[in-house]
Amino acid sequence: MNFPSELKYTKDHEWVRVSGNEAVIGITDFAQRELGDIVYIDINTVGAEVSKEDVFGTVEAVKTVSDLFMPLTATVLEVNNDLNDSPELVNSDPYGNGWMVKVAITNVADVEDLLSADQYKELVGA
Repeated sequence: MNFPSELKYTKDHEWVRVSGNEAVIGITDFAQRELGDIVYIDINTVGAEVSKEDVFGTVEAVKTVSDLFMPLTATVLEVNNDLNDSPELVNSDPYGNGWMVKVAITNVADVEDLLSADQYKELVGA
């Protein structure tokens, strides 16, 4: 499994790439493996401020539907529209083309609560 060290992680298996006051968010390699083949992504929170740990969308795999939890309080700026036609990008490239949302961080202090790659590896037993 892949755990890029430049990213931050959550106990709910989201990753966060922080750049100034913005961030890109997706689900981890571990999460996509646990879910299996992803067939649909439903995110309808563009323009909304979503509080830390609130649901910002769902990911549907062949056998299950899972909520996506916002890792930090932020306003959703953009959804990865490529996932509409190719949700399997989350399986094949979870940290690249399989990203889910771009956000404007409301509370930069929330970043400090996220896990490092090493802490996340320990959490998932890798």
